[in-house]
Amino acid sequence: MRLRPMYARQIVDMSVKLISVLSSLIGICVLVLIIYEVIARGIAACSLSFFTELPAPPGMGEGGVANAIIGTLIITVLASLIGVPVGLLAGIFLAEFGKDTKFSEVTIFILNVIIGIPSIIIGLFVYTVLVKPFGSFSGYAGAVALAIIMLPVIARTAQDMLLLVPNSLRESAFALGMPYWRVILSVVFRYARSGLTTAILLAIARVSGETAPLLFTALNSQYWIESLTQPTANLTVTIYNYAISPYTDWQQIAWGASLLIMIGVLTVNIFARLVFKPKFR
Repeated sequence: MRLRPMYARQIVDMSVKLISVLSSLIGICVLVLIIYEVIARGIAACSLSFFTELPAPPGMGEGGVANAIIGTLIITVLASLIGVPVGLLAGIFLAEFGKDTKFSEVTIFILNVIIGIPSIIIGLFVYTVLVKPFGSFSGYAGAVALAIIMLPVIARTAQDMLLLVPNSLRESAFALGMPYWRVILSVVFRYARSGLTTAILLAIARVSGETAPLLFTALNSQYWIESLTQPTANLTVTIYNYAISPYTDWQQIAWGASLLIMIGVLTVNIFARLVFKPKFR
């Protein structure tokens, strides 16, 4: 076999490193520009009324998105209550009980497909199943749509985290006479808790910024939330509606709501990555 000259390999190595560094710098610069633009435009909208009052009609000046903030929190929490347990149980099955089975392979394929499906398609699916039959948009439908988006992310990540747990820990627990369910909860989950917590937080951060599914499920509302069986206010759809409006004051509120979501998503991402780093030894 004929070897390439050393200088040729060095040139290729330096070229790849240079392209990697430039790509990283471009990505960082774009992120910094986005953060700067949102902060510069959104900070002016942040006031006491912004966090405590209902949206005002165009041209009326002061107004807020208090109902949308509450609606977003409620829908996200409800979606987490649906998606997190199901995702963790699916991850347990794939890692502990369904390894190397045909059903497990099919399940993993389906989960990967769901991860790649555009969120608007999931919104249309939930609209067909939960909105159209009941004749009304609802916060519950929005929570189900977000839960479907969360489920495959949590399931696949949970599977990967549980597979990283050494089998010696399981065998030691079995040797002490512990049942399988106790081994999973007390030993396996305890060892992988950092990775599982990170997966849950990142999944929540992802769905908290989704707009398309909520357009077809929760829609939006200008009023306080009285029931989740009705159209429910949320920040992402509020941003969409206000940003495309011709009114300057509504556009300003859209920037303020964008800043609020950006701070929330960045906080959760940074917190998850710094505080809950997986520590496998």
